[in-house]
Order: sequence, then C-alpha cells, then structure tokens
Amino acid sequence: QVELVESGGGLVQAGGSLELSCAASGGLPGASTMGWYRQAPGKQRELVASVTSGGTTNYGDSMRGRCTISRDNRKNTIYLRMNNLKPDDTAVYYCNARRVVTPVYTAWGQGTQVTVSS
Repeated sequence: QVELVESGGGLVQAGGSLELSCAASGGLPGASTMGWYRQAPGKQRELVASVTSGGTTNYGDSMRGRCTISRDNRKNTIYLRMNNLKPDDTAVYYCNARRVVTPVYTAWGQGTQVTVSS
C-alpha cells in the first residue's frame, strides 16, 4: 500500500501564492510519476502538473506558466508552487502516484482544498 499525505492547501487572495506538498510512504519502491490533479465543483478532474522520477515535468493547460512542480526522490515527496492564483483555481487538489514497473500501483491522496478569493 502506498499512502499519500498532502499539505499546504488553504485560503489565499487572488494574485497570491501557495505551495502544496505530497509525501508518499508505505514501503514500496518509488513511483514512476507523481503529480497533482484538481477538481472543481461540477467539473472533471484535470492534470495540473506531474514529474517523473527522472525529473521530466508535464504541465496541464490550466496552470502552465503559473506553477512549478518539483520532486525529492530521497523523501518521496513532490511540491507544487502556485503563483498568481485566480478564483478559477479554486478546487480540491489531489496528489497522484503511479508506478508502471513491478510492483505496479496507482495511489491517490485524500485531497487538499485550495480556495482563491477575489
């Protein structure tokens, strides 16, 4: 079992910044890819950003240019720095970890709320 513990969400004014973190634990080998997704009320879950164990990053359209994802493989932790936040960024942000080689797994965190006030 892989457990993902998220932190860093909260309330911020438009134009502000937040940093989310997600730590993986459980004794299994590290994930191939870890990332952040978000889901706003009434909308589908969408990719915010992901990073592979080798450091390759991928950004979704919604926050490209306004966020940076990083990863510390020693700590099995990823970070998402979000800048110039907008009210439309209000959502529950979920951490995801996937491993595509044995042992294969996919794990989701419980989510952390980010609310951006106008």
